[in-house]
Amino acid sequence: MTFKVLSLFSGCGGMDLGMEGGFTFLRKRYRKTPFQISQAIDFDQRAVDIYNANFKVKCEARDILTTPTDFFEQHDVLIGGFPCQSFSIVAQNPKRLGYKDKKGKLFFEICRICRAWKPRALIAENVKGLLNANKGEAFRLVLQELEESGYHVTHKLIDSSDFGVPQKRERVFIVGFKFKKDLKRFSFPKSTHASPEVKIPLADVLEDNRSVHESFYFSDRALAGLHRTKHLVYMNKGRVQDPSQPCNTVGAHLAKVSLNSTDPVLMVRNRLRMFTPREVARIQSFPERFKLAEAKTVNYRALGNAVPPVVMWHIARSLQKALD
Repeated sequence: MTFKVLSLFSGCGGMDLGMEGGFTFLRKRYRKTPFQISQAIDFDQRAVDIYNANFKVKCEARDILTTPTDFFEQHDVLIGGFPCQSFSIVAQNPKRLGYKDKKGKLFFEICRICRAWKPRALIAENVKGLLNANKGEAFRLVLQELEESGYHVTHKLIDSSDFGVPQKRERVFIVGFKFKKDLKRFSFPKSTHASPEVKIPLADVLEDNRSVHESFYFSDRALAGLHRTKHLVYMNKGRVQDPSQPCNTVGAHLAKVSLNSTDPVLMVRNRLRMFTPREVARIQSFPERFKLAEAKTVNYRALGNAVPPVVMWHIARSLQKALD
């Protein structure tokens, strides 16, 4: 049986690739699943271009806030990593999730579509901070809103490094079911790389430094400034990575990485450098065949916002067992 999947906030397609399977990462094959993306939308045309270079189904660049409900087709599963930067609790009666700007509204679009099309299941992803936002009230209201939309929900905080991804990346996954019997059959996947000795190290996905262009290295002037502030060894902001361990979280702002940022950097023969786009793709568990954009900044933004495909594949397999 094939399950049709609607992808919202698709980005460059990390969730979608993991949902469908059929790719190889670090010599391991993640086989095809019964899930098939039938429709995908995202607001960012540049991320959409990367998506469309890699998938048969073409993602549309659309603003979900102005997309009518009847634009969407019937589907079995809805997936999406909704933006959460603008969530706040406002004084309303009854109290609801509020928003400071347009981004804060986007979660409600998932609920709008679920109420209208009633897919059998949904998977939503978000940052760890959502769990504690507004002293936990924001997350409780997210769950409440989904339940009022007709779904039985569960959630779990998952670290990507526990599933063979060379990155310490904690994200909360919310899974909802229209039927309670499906929820009873569902359980989140068990970790495959939980113990420290089996974690995938950053070194496994780094390029040969001899092939890395000079433009990825920080200048001697920037390094001298770091020496003066005595932060070279104990960097409180820019973080030198240990290649024998999984990488710290890579984010969407890698294009603006500096030695004063919070992004991970590499030390190579007493010189510091940023990651190449292909290294970021590997850190996120994208396969080698995944095509990237020509512009470096576009790749950093799209890849940093993505869900690691390997993690999503494991969740998809668990979902399959519940729906079967």
